[in-house]
Amino acid sequence: MAGARGFERGFIADVLAPLASDPVARGLTDDAAVWTPPLGRDLVFTHDVLAAGVHFLGQDPPGDIAWKLLAVNLSDLAAMAAQPVGVLMGLGLSAAQDEAWRADFAAGLGRALVHFGVALWGGDTVTGLDRAVIGLTAIGTLLPGAATGRDGARPGDGLYVSGTIGDAGLGLAMAQGTLKAETALLKRYRLPMPRVALGRVLAGCATACMDVSDGLLIDAQRLAAASGVAIEIDLAAMPVSDAARRIAGDDDAGRLRLATSGDDYELLFTAPPGFDADAAALSGKVAVTRIGTVSAGMGLHLTGQAGPIALPARLGWEH
Repeated sequence: MAGARGFERGFIADVLAPLASDPVARGLTDDAAVWTPPLGRDLVFTHDVLAAGVHFLGQDPPGDIAWKLLAVNLSDLAAMAAQPVGVLMGLGLSAAQDEAWRADFAAGLGRALVHFGVALWGGDTVTGLDRAVIGLTAIGTLLPGAATGRDGARPGDGLYVSGTIGDAGLGLAMAQGTLKAETALLKRYRLPMPRVALGRVLAGCATACMDVSDGLLIDAQRLAAASGVAIEIDLAAMPVSDAARRIAGDDDAGRLRLATSGDDYELLFTAPPGFDADAAALSGKVAVTRIGTVSAGMGLHLTGQAGPIALPARLGWEH
């Protein structure tokens, strides 16, 4: 793990090296990891960055930030039906990330690595930035040709989503102090759960898949564009938790608010007629709900309680 100067030498040796116990990491004593991938497997790579003030707040617990850093990358692997195996991390820190912050971050990272069964293989560290910028590359494997992309949806397919939608957006508002905090919703924002098991179940079943990171509507629009099809979503069918329904309401306006918030990290996918959603939910250990249909044409279309409704001006988060 490069960058071992000043505080970094001690931080890497004392805090990060114990987390990198996999032989691939070589004790973080070299500038690169060495891994022999399984024979007959495709490799899948993804990289996401979390920036202070953009993707996490100053008051967010450092351990939760570490969890989220790992989880959002694993969510990308889940969407492609890959099994995560290892990660490389880049820590760009500012003066706000003192020794106590770094210790809490490392502890949270360790919990997340153990929970998801993924190895830390290496990375880099740097200090002195104006604000923290933290990146992670995740590597996964799958059978050749088994990756599920965004471009396979076909007319006649059903549109499905895992879990519930909008909880994390409400959790973010609570973290920002604009809503009264509720533990369950804050947890959905700070500690997302990538649907890795469901992603692997969907290999060979789903025709297209992606994770919901920027909002259900904007991500559904992206899936439709990638596949060259039209997608219609029934807002009344969108799965909503009791807590979210209580806060946002259950009318079209409330559901649009939830459908345009981000950070859910659920899987949005299409599947042909005959797809057994109940069996997928059981094997994937998360609820699966049909929320719409795929047809010939282009674009995203919405149906509400009284029929078709216009798309809102803002479909979700755009960087």
